[in-house]
Amino acid sequence: MQKSAHQKIVSLIKQVKLEKFFTSEIELRQYNYETTVIKNNQKIKLLVYFGKKGVKAILQGNTSTKEYTELNKIISGNYSMEFKEEEKIDFEDYIGTDETGKGDYFGPLVIAGFYANKENKSFLAEIGVRDSKELTDYQIDNIAIEIKSEFPKNFSIVSIHPEKYNQLYEKFKNLNKLLNWGHSKVIEILFNNFAPKNVIVDKFSKEPLNVSLEQNFANVNFVQIPKAEKYLGVAAASIIARNEMNSWFRQKQKQGYNVLKGASSEVENAAKNIFAQSDKLLMSKFVKLHFKTSKKIFED
Repeated sequence: MQKSAHQKIVSLIKQVKLEKFFTSEIELRQYNYETTVIKNNQKIKLLVYFGKKGVKAILQGNTSTKEYTELNKIISGNYSMEFKEEEKIDFEDYIGTDETGKGDYFGPLVIAGFYANKENKSFLAEIGVRDSKELTDYQIDNIAIEIKSEFPKNFSIVSIHPEKYNQLYEKFKNLNKLLNWGHSKVIEILFNNFAPKNVIVDKFSKEPLNVSLEQNFANVNFVQIPKAEKYLGVAAASIIARNEMNSWFRQKQKQGYNVLKGASSEVENAAKNIFAQSDKLLMSKFVKLHFKTSKKIFED
């Protein structure tokens, strides 16, 4: 099946190139071959899976774009498309990590980890643990309180507040390197207490985690996958991270600052109002300075 999948993705690439799409090099993953298809700065993943049930092609990208629609028509017209989630492996125990705040102009970057095992996974499921993006802030905060109360030693948090974030970004010059550092720190803290055989990370980069290259972790299985929140331990970590970020926003709002999540025009206006009453030094305690929004605000 693997050979057939490779032949199929090569064939599909030839077809999309005829329609002026560009493609990256073919990469082999555990269950599939994949390439990034690009047109008009729109990037869409083309994955061809191989397995016992045959060869299946999948597109991953913004379905609302005309490029996605065009690509879908090209491929589905020549090949039967089937959307399928990557197979979930049930690890008995593991450290799961996730982060929040990297796309928010205001606030910290928070990386959290949770050690999950057979004993606590049932509890997590019972209290409604799932991807934090599917929960309201009220639900996130209440579930986080329950997790922390029940398992006070099972989680770790690295919360990088804006002032420290800006200093570290100057050092790393790259968000993925900063995330790599943060995830590695969280994993190290939990590993010293539990030393599981597996670590599951919500994938943010193709690069291996720094911690995975250390001698102490030579026998640890590191799994870096997109949408890793399907694992309860990673989902718990995402909730803990989001709760930590919520706390920062509540604190600043109580101090009288109109800080908002996201990176919208409303967020930009809120930042302009704070800047009008202060200076760049104070702004560094509120926002991520490398965002393009900062340049617009300071120039205005």
